[in-house]
Amino acid sequence: MNNRVVITGLGVVSPNGTGVPAFKHALRNGISGIRHDEQLEALKFSCQISGKPIITEAVKLQYFTELELHNFNSQSILYGVIAGMEAWVDAGLSFNEDKEPDWDSGTIFGTGTSGVDKFREAIYKIDNLQTRRLGSTAVAQTMASGISAYLGGKLGLGNQVSTNSAACSTGTESILIAYDRIKCGAAKRMLAGSTSDGGPYIWGGFDALRICTSKHNGSPEKGSRPMSASASGFVPSSGAGALVLESLESAQERGVPIYAEILGGAINSGGQRQGGSMTAANATGVQNCIKATLKNARLCGGDIDVVNGHLTATSKDYEEIKNWVAALQREGDDFPYVQALKAMIGHSLSASGSIETVAAVLQLKGMFLYPNLNCEDLNREIGQTIDSSKIPTSFQPKELQVVLKASFGFGDVNACVALKKYQG
Repeated sequence: MNNRVVITGLGVVSPNGTGVPAFKHALRNGISGIRHDEQLEALKFSCQISGKPIITEAVKLQYFTELELHNFNSQSILYGVIAGMEAWVDAGLSFNEDKEPDWDSGTIFGTGTSGVDKFREAIYKIDNLQTRRLGSTAVAQTMASGISAYLGGKLGLGNQVSTNSAACSTGTESILIAYDRIKCGAAKRMLAGSTSDGGPYIWGGFDALRICTSKHNGSPEKGSRPMSASASGFVPSSGAGALVLESLESAQERGVPIYAEILGGAINSGGQRQGGSMTAANATGVQNCIKATLKNARLCGGDIDVVNGHLTATSKDYEEIKNWVAALQREGDDFPYVQALKAMIGHSLSASGSIETVAAVLQLKGMFLYPNLNCEDLNREIGQTIDSSKIPTSFQPKELQVVLKASFGFGDVNACVALKKYQG
């Protein structure tokens, strides 16, 4: 089979807005979700700012029962369930409470880790000879597939229910795995997305690597500076993004609104060769991934209106732009517009690809470019490669047709997806 695949639902838990309406408002108005982090300061981290979603108890109780929240301590599952269930409802789908599973629907929901705070709690109890006090949900909260298992049970999903993990490429990869399953006819609908724990026990390793900024502890909203000459490292964050993918035939049968169409994509690895490593990308691998996406989606470089980049606010931003230029064969004022959401929300690691894809889809549907914050001092080498007008620093209404979203992760892994405005 060769089904067309469309997006019919969105959900998001982001540092600058929980829920699609709040997130969209933040995008359009350039609202940052990066704040001072008292815990990181107390623990003497070099970077003492972060992006943490704000989740009230009232919001938690919309998605979990009081019994489920007893001894519950997994941020990644909390974020993922909220985003995933919001997307499901947004797509006009109901929670399946029948005895029969929904055999046509499944989920690919990725994560980098699951329940690190729960792990820490469990370690202390075990060391204090209190193993029997761990509780009945300790395993579900800490197993890698905990997020897909929770969503599978809450939604009654009977098709594939899996968790993928590919570092910062996780979210974009999850979308493409779900896309392939629908395209070949193995499922009618798939909930795709990713989530990420946050806090010192996740971010400590990055702080030790000295790739997080330490220069803006007194000015949090200025800390994340993708493509800026004064970029000094990424700001750690957390959250989740979710999308309901569906065959066009199924969406039309249900008569639901369609956000965008997925034209194709590619996943590859640079093999940690030719300059690629555990922490750096093989430039040829990145370019091959972008080129393969164009080929798979039957596009050429000139078709692309917007590049939604990985762009983490490190010294690698220029290298990424060079790779886009080489792969698309476009430069100067002929280059597509560039978007770097991390300026608003920081780097949410395994959740970044899905949150950023939700932002890209909202742009296509709403016909706008959100501002690239903190880029008033554009990196000189980037400015010599592409025209500064292609990096908008304020909100712009704009007719858009095609967006390429890419993510590049530790381990030299890459994923890129092509999104198109749905026109019937």
